[in-house]
Amino acid sequence: MCKESIIKTIQEFNTIIIHRHVRPDPDALGSQSGLAELIRNTYPDKTVHLVGEAEESLSFLSTMDTIEDDVFQDALIIVCDTANQARISDQRYNQGSKLIKIDHHPEVDAYGDIQWVDTTASSASEMVYELYAYSKEAGLPLTMSEEAARLLYAGIVGDTGRFLFPSSTKRTLQIAAELVAYDFDRSSLYDGMYRTSHKIAKLKGYILQNFTVSDSGLSTVQLTKELLERYDITATETSALVGVLGDIEGILAWVIFVEEEEQIRVRLRSKGPVINEVAAKYNGGGHPMASGATIYSWDEMENVISDLKDVCQAYTS
Repeated sequence: MCKESIIKTIQEFNTIIIHRHVRPDPDALGSQSGLAELIRNTYPDKTVHLVGEAEESLSFLSTMDTIEDDVFQDALIIVCDTANQARISDQRYNQGSKLIKIDHHPEVDAYGDIQWVDTTASSASEMVYELYAYSKEAGLPLTMSEEAARLLYAGIVGDTGRFLFPSSTKRTLQIAAELVAYDFDRSSLYDGMYRTSHKIAKLKGYILQNFTVSDSGLSTVQLTKELLERYDITATETSALVGVLGDIEGILAWVIFVEEEEQIRVRLRSKGPVINEVAAKYNGGGHPMASGATIYSWDEMENVISDLKDVCQAYTS
């Protein structure tokens, strides 16, 4: 069984390095750092490192370590919340002694000596909690703490849209209830996750004043470098706006194109049409209703829009 194998493998190694995907969200950091806390609490003699690029806007959750290449030798590597190897942050993940994958996305890329993929889980953070719960049943108990609970709760809240998404199951809510029994500051956590700066609020206003909806129910937003400069916003900061069109009548799916220096980031969301297959055509992937992709010219944007319109049309026909 995957969970038992994961726990026993953790016991075998003195050095453990935990990765997650590039451009981390709360679930990526919550599952990565929450798992690290469980291991540290249980095995204080083990050395646990967190690696990946920094995300300043989420530094209130956790910060990453800087380690040399030789640390990977004889180490156990665990990758959380990442469907394919190309999106693993810090590509040294394959330099360790053994590799474990823990993920809840539809499987894109089979990798790792141990693979635990559960697409029914709301988040990778929920899966890490399930690992904790199983460890107690199996007599190999991991140790929860207030900090581990805070991190896992943040990951679950982030990937369920504060429990509004269909991925929030009865089990998800039960786990959330068990986590909030630990004494961490939920108000401060929510403030860090959902606080909106003035400039983000102004760009949100621009989007709400300028969005359009096609006959098929697709809405498209184009954020050029010039527009981002006008509002003094980085491409990364636009992640706070991905859900802005979700409550608008008549929109079945929406896509936000964000121009960066050498590529265009594509953020896809849906209220019914399956969009991850479209994302997979354009260097991306994700969940059926929440995905991301990358294109390299505005000409490609028209192809993405055409494919999304087809998906929306098929959904309503």
